[in-house]
Amino acid sequence: MSQSIFFNLGRSINRRTILRGAGVSMALPWLTAMERACASTPAPKQPKRFVAMTLGLGLIGDNLNPQQAGSDYELSPYLQEVAGLKDRFTVISGTSHPEVGGGHRAEASILTANPAGASGKARNTISLDQYMAKYLGAETRYPSLVLSSSGSDSPSYTESGAMIPAEDSPSKLFRQLFINDSATDRKQQAERAIQGQSIMDLVAEDTKRLSRKLGSGDKQRLDSYLTSVRDLENRLAESEAWANRPKPHVDMPIPKDIGDRNDFIGRQRLMNDMIRLAFQTDSTRFVTYHLGGSGGVVPLPGVTEGYHGLSHHGLDEEKLDQLAIVEKGIISAWGQFLGELNGIEEQGRPLLDQTTVFLTSNLGNSSNHSNKNMPVLLAGGDFKHGQHLAFDQKKNYPLPNLYVSILQQLGMPVGEFFSSTGTMKDLDWKQSSV
Repeated sequence: MSQSIFFNLGRSINRRTILRGAGVSMALPWLTAMERACASTPAPKQPKRFVAMTLGLGLIGDNLNPQQAGSDYELSPYLQEVAGLKDRFTVISGTSHPEVGGGHRAEASILTANPAGASGKARNTISLDQYMAKYLGAETRYPSLVLSSSGSDSPSYTESGAMIPAEDSPSKLFRQLFINDSATDRKQQAERAIQGQSIMDLVAEDTKRLSRKLGSGDKQRLDSYLTSVRDLENRLAESEAWANRPKPHVDMPIPKDIGDRNDFIGRQRLMNDMIRLAFQTDSTRFVTYHLGGSGGVVPLPGVTEGYHGLSHHGLDEEKLDQLAIVEKGIISAWGQFLGELNGIEEQGRPLLDQTTVFLTSNLGNSSNHSNKNMPVLLAGGDFKHGQHLAFDQKKNYPLPNLYVSILQQLGMPVGEFFSSTGTMKDLDWKQSSV
């Protein structure tokens, strides 16, 4: 623009104010100074968060799912571990991803619903968490975190179908989140971001000159390209800003990683602590945590065989009993995480009210590698809870419908996600959120 325009922020600015100059006009974004001009405008909404916890070895359906549907159900053996939180979560049974198979290979489909690899498709699609991060992740230092209990495998995928490697070290994650880089490191990060911005500026100028020589079809394709360039410019600018901004301080030492890879529950609890801190400090709002499956003996009383071997129980009663001990531990740790979020206040509301917590697995029956009847627990957020949504165990309801409901609850105007047919039936929002 050829002229500068200044506003006295002591006065109110009309919401419809437009910047004009050199023959162009640009609408202003929402500014704090506009609040007095629009007294009826509601206060900014609190941040909404999401965490997907995905299990590689499933859960025994008969031990997890209540026998009764609706809100007046008796707690199942596993849900007795979280009895005090019954009104904060929903149990969902009889759901799966349409056309997805492949047993363990369906881990790649947990958050995409794409039958990648199982039905002749070689390329995956974007996962639920990365879809959120793409459109809503710019408000925090880290658009998303991808974590695991052991190893780098994850169910998080980019738009191009590439798996995002997971971080499995709580101590490394803590340093990433809360330990400030040296001044030299911060300078290098900022310089890389600035250099990237300069490159994008040059690309933009070149494409503008090229546009004058193109036909209408090529101009549309070029415009699409420019849009992606502008998106990248925004991300680079955000990287520069975050590189110079100090990380949040937390009053706790760097955690010590649990060396025993078979201590599945201990690792789960420790990583849950890191996720809670990440949310509490608003370092990120979208997390995927993949709890794969220990091959060895989980150190719990009564467990003498390896976790993976127990999951392939073949209905052997002794194996089922031991597996139930492990899985109760998993649900208990999940419940502890919910309880801690529920006990943290953010702007007068429990942090759990601002966080949708989703637990599932690609395996409905790990013993026969079935991908039907996936275990599903949903907690927190703006959903009405305290019920068991029981769908047909033989003709499963599409789980991607739940993904649409979650996306809409986050404020995204989304009507579909991969093989969805709409939002999830009978899963309602709290009245204040409708």
